[in-house]
Amino acid sequence: MLEHREEITAYALLAPALLISFAIIAYPVISAVDLSLQELRLTQVGRARRVWTPANYARLFADPEFWRAGWTTLRLVAVVVSGSLAVGLGTALVVNDRFVGRKAARIAVALPWAIPAVMAAVIWWWMFDSSFGVINWFLVKLGVVAAPVAWFNRPGTAFAAIAAIMIWKGYPFMSVMLLAGLQAIPTELYEASKADGAGRIAQFRYVTLPALRPVMGIALILIILWVFREFPIIWLITGGGPIGATRTLAVATYETGFKFLRIGEAASLGVITLVISFALSALLIRRVESDAR
Repeated sequence: MLEHREEITAYALLAPALLISFAIIAYPVISAVDLSLQELRLTQVGRARRVWTPANYARLFADPEFWRAGWTTLRLVAVVVSGSLAVGLGTALVVNDRFVGRKAARIAVALPWAIPAVMAAVIWWWMFDSSFGVINWFLVKLGVVAAPVAWFNRPGTAFAAIAAIMIWKGYPFMSVMLLAGLQAIPTELYEASKADGAGRIAQFRYVTLPALRPVMGIALILIILWVFREFPIIWLITGGGPIGATRTLAVATYETGFKFLRIGEAASLGVITLVISFALSALLIRRVESDAR
């Protein structure tokens, strides 16, 4: 009887948090799914509900621009996530060592993450400017290019520039997460491996990486979700161009809903993006759980 009362008390205490979670997460998702099954325009908001129809999804799947935006998004996810992991892991290993000025170095590593996306977009837009940008100036001075490059006028260079900016913006989060994981590794493991004759490379391969896998998995999931929803940097710098080279699903969702006023179709784009990001996150979580066993 006492255990039954304790269970009721526990569920009663959890009820407010569950209700808030439902209101914050579940309700918007349900509303998005509901909107995605209605052919609704922004000028028709407030009118009587219509019968559900899969027309929005059928229209999207038949649209080549949707598949192109999806492919661009997946390419950007692959490049930005791998780049953020490489730079974040490298900087985490550097600032984890003891050296003079380590505190200042840790602050410098985390600074890009603290800069608002709008400000970062403006700064990098000026740095990549074909006439006055410091990046072109350096490349010309070093002899890498003969003349300034119009970065945002060509599909390939525009995609590369956006990916580089997003790596710069995203690697600090990865670095901070991995630094926390590095500091949680017991020093006894390194001492034991050193006694067995393991060098720095062997310690990194057999001690550091296995210990970092759970933290790395969670950080990768969060970075993937961030890349999927990132909008300000792309929209302010390229607007999804040129020729759709940087038009991701997030940009396509905004354009469909607020430029072409097709709210139902925009909601269906959002639902598809949610499903893809959820599937990738589930695969990573499964991989992390299997590694932890």
